[in-house]
Amino acid sequence: MRGVARGDAPVPLSVLDLATVGVEDSPSDALAATTELAERVEELGFHRMWVAEHHGMPGIASSSPAVVIAHLAAHTTTLRLGSGGVMLPNHAPLVVAEQFGTLQALHPGRIDLGVGRAPGTDQATARALRRTEGPLSAEDFPQQLGELIAFLDDDFPIDHPYAGVQSVPHGPLPPVWLLGSSGFSAQLAGALGLPFAFAHHFSAQNTLPALELYRESFQPSEVLDEPYSMIGVQAVAADTDEEALDIIRPIALSMLKLRQGSPGKQPTRQQARDYPYTELDQAFVDHWLADAVYGTPDTVRAGLDELRERTGVDELMLTANLPDAATKLRSFELIAKAYRMT
Repeated sequence: MRGVARGDAPVPLSVLDLATVGVEDSPSDALAATTELAERVEELGFHRMWVAEHHGMPGIASSSPAVVIAHLAAHTTTLRLGSGGVMLPNHAPLVVAEQFGTLQALHPGRIDLGVGRAPGTDQATARALRRTEGPLSAEDFPQQLGELIAFLDDDFPIDHPYAGVQSVPHGPLPPVWLLGSSGFSAQLAGALGLPFAFAHHFSAQNTLPALELYRESFQPSEVLDEPYSMIGVQAVAADTDEEALDIIRPIALSMLKLRQGSPGKQPTRQQARDYPYTELDQAFVDHWLADAVYGTPDTVRAGLDELRERTGVDELMLTANLPDAATKLRSFELIAKAYRMT
């Protein structure tokens, strides 16, 4: 599970991808770009690549992480692949155990199972996923997580209703990570002795408190002797600071539209330049950009180094929600070159 830092990188560097769909692209284009990205970041020396579960969002084509992971694993050989994450409240724990047990059997030692407690969508879509009209709550997440781990471990108590139920295929377990953007999952990950991944890229104000809570609550387990943490970071590198800002601005606009309740395909750079931002809109974009790392390769390296030093994390997971495959590939290539990873 633990990675090795390559080149001058202070910690292992990894990648999070959402199979971003641009206004001029199809989901097939987006998934082809994600596949090409996986092949390239493996060559560049990145440690792992995760895909995220979102639903009802036209700009994201990774609604089925297990399916995407299987495809990416078939096109790579050494890159660790996983979910960042599977939104456990949307699924029966046994189904998730079977899916990732299958992935682990197909690609031994290369699969990560990252789980989160958010729905990854709106309330109506979440109800459609869960097939229930009852109130939606994440409060039963610890019980769901316990069931998932018990299915993976084949370790239900003898008096448990599922004691005779077996997850098949069963074999060496994929590492289970807890994902979060607040203190709830941080504390739970610590109590269970699991690795923890925090969504710094959209909840930066909670990063340090959550990491502190994770470390304070950590209990050694069969999985980990000491805490292991990772944060997601929006990072874009280009030849100039101005170009990097132009590249990343559509992502900020996409986030603005999501917060306004109107998610769509990723806008173009020209659309982001021409968008009629209100004063409040611009304030949101400026705040979002302040938490991202973008610029020349040297600027990005300095920003990532400072972030790692400030947070003390064991791994950085970089994301760049860009629909243009060539631009995204070049960004990761420039970052890898800045750290002399290859």
